[in-house]
Amino acid sequence: MTKKIKPSPPEAEETFSLLTDFDIHLFRSGKHHKLYEKLGAHEMTHHGASGIYFAVWAPNAKSVSVIGNFNHWQKDQHTLNARWDESGIWEGFFTGLTKGEVYKYAIQSNQSEYLEKADPFARYAEIPPRTASIVWQEPYQWKDDGWLQKRKSMAGKPQPYSVYEVHVGSWKRKPDEENRSLSYLELIAELVPYVKEAGFTHVEFLPVMEHPFFGSWGYQLTGYFAPTSRFGSPQDFMALVDAFHQAGVGVILDWVPSHFPGDAHGLYNFDGTHLYEHADPRKGFHPDWSSYIYNYGRNEVRSFLISNALFWLDQFHIDGLRVDAVASMLYLDYSRKEGEWIPNQYGGNENLEAIDFLKEFNETVYSSFPDVVTIAEESTAWPGVSRPTYLGGLGFGQKWMMGWMHDTLRYFKDDPIYRKYHQNEITFSIMYAFTENFMLPLSHDEVVHGKGSLIGRMPGDEWKRFANLRLMYAYMFTHPGTKLLFMGGELGQTGEWNHDSSISWHLLNYDLHRGVLHLIQDLNKLYKEEQALFHFSFTDRGFEWIDYSDSENSVMVFMRKGETPHDSLIVVCNFTPEVRHQYRVGVPLRGSWKEVFNSDDLKYGGSGLLNHELQFTSPVKYHNKDYSLSIKLPPLAISILKLNEEKSEFELEAGS
Repeated sequence: MTKKIKPSPPEAEETFSLLTDFDIHLFRSGKHHKLYEKLGAHEMTHHGASGIYFAVWAPNAKSVSVIGNFNHWQKDQHTLNARWDESGIWEGFFTGLTKGEVYKYAIQSNQSEYLEKADPFARYAEIPPRTASIVWQEPYQWKDDGWLQKRKSMAGKPQPYSVYEVHVGSWKRKPDEENRSLSYLELIAELVPYVKEAGFTHVEFLPVMEHPFFGSWGYQLTGYFAPTSRFGSPQDFMALVDAFHQAGVGVILDWVPSHFPGDAHGLYNFDGTHLYEHADPRKGFHPDWSSYIYNYGRNEVRSFLISNALFWLDQFHIDGLRVDAVASMLYLDYSRKEGEWIPNQYGGNENLEAIDFLKEFNETVYSSFPDVVTIAEESTAWPGVSRPTYLGGLGFGQKWMMGWMHDTLRYFKDDPIYRKYHQNEITFSIMYAFTENFMLPLSHDEVVHGKGSLIGRMPGDEWKRFANLRLMYAYMFTHPGTKLLFMGGELGQTGEWNHDSSISWHLLNYDLHRGVLHLIQDLNKLYKEEQALFHFSFTDRGFEWIDYSDSENSVMVFMRKGETPHDSLIVVCNFTPEVRHQYRVGVPLRGSWKEVFNSDDLKYGGSGLLNHELQFTSPVKYHNKDYSLSIKLPPLAISILKLNEEKSEFELEAGS
């Protein structure tokens, strides 16, 4: 009888590495911005043999191995080698392993703690609640060259940003299939044409990176380089981005460098030490979200985060990153009581390391991809968030205008009879509208946690609630700044957003709800066609008050301006249900003016009180203008007027 010899565990190839000495230098200095090409799992051929190269940063580990189905999850089978250069990187190449292998890193810490960790650089992960990584580098053939060329040609030029914010898992579900979410490929057939028809220029996804808890909406990440496998493969998500681009719609991703969860397979306590997070909980633990804060002063962590940002722009052709919870990064005392935080070296509450990181992030993104946009969710008065770093700013392209959102929602909640006492609330935003490159957000945060729906905050009976909602949307689209609307808002959803359900598609069976969607479509069309609404979005050259003082009637009138006077639009807002006949408005140019939009139109569910006829100026000086018009103001509505480019017989005879 022949005795069976137990095969020796496979040994990692000690002489092979994807990492050069220069890679290590960049990594340790915080300047390696393409770590995803070096760390993680990479399928390749070495000396004629196919296999997988693994590399992971775990400087305080006693040993590291790769475990998976291929070795029955035995930690003594596929051991990695510690690099000689004290970089803390463990690596190894194993033949016989292929794409699709499920794996984790088995880490023995210096304190003899045994940990099983998902790969921080994994491109694919198991469907939660499973937590292992998957070897994945499937190629994808992009078809969006036309989009990328157009994006490049428009870099730095004024352009409209009308963003439809979407939570992938709850935009639409299949009630006849156990209420499952649509896949990435199904979204190509349904979401892409919907967003295009609605007229939005961009879609913004709540974080699509892998996250264990669905109820976190993606804001508690564990798979930083992997789109969540709940809805398909990474190539399926690439196909979705590609389809949007081919439809002429940009894609923005929410990106979360502010905190991460403490799940056992994630970054927390990665090698048995506080590797990615601060060791001191006064700097490393976030009380609001029970999560952990990155150590922005550690160079290797900066390389990890900035590499992750560039990864989505590079590998997935993403058009922009909206950075979550920037305020929590800027302040050491954010959401903390006295004694719960540590001042900086100068005794202040500014997080100097995070500030430096954000500046470097923006500088790196814009130097590598000058035609994308970075957007800060920043809720304080921190100066220069969207100003260049060389002028002392943080370097973001845009910033959410949280003050406008709060003031607007508070104002519209009031019964119109009281609005005359709060005129300053609706006009105040212009005082600071041009201090930043602002985006006006009506986001997911405004329709959760007991806040109800947007239409649920509008006062009055059903007709007045819808009229107020239409008025608020039209006000947003005519106010300086770019626009963002969370899914469901475009059809007047009546219930609060629930991530376990679809948005209320059945509401489109009702005229008033269809009218809201039609209104959004027309506002998007107007926004893109009228350069006065976007050409000077971030400067006072594009805005002029005509009258903000008519608080008694709760009316305000302003002008949006383009490159020439003939591009100008006059916006007249009536915030009450009272019809105003023969309301006089000062205008800058003589001639006839036509109404190009009216939110009281019957097709939107309004009363149909429109200014159908051309409105001819009279030489009556009003509002410090040489000419004026006398128009009807519809109830709870906005009327937008533009100089008529085709002269009437009356004007020709008058020689105007």
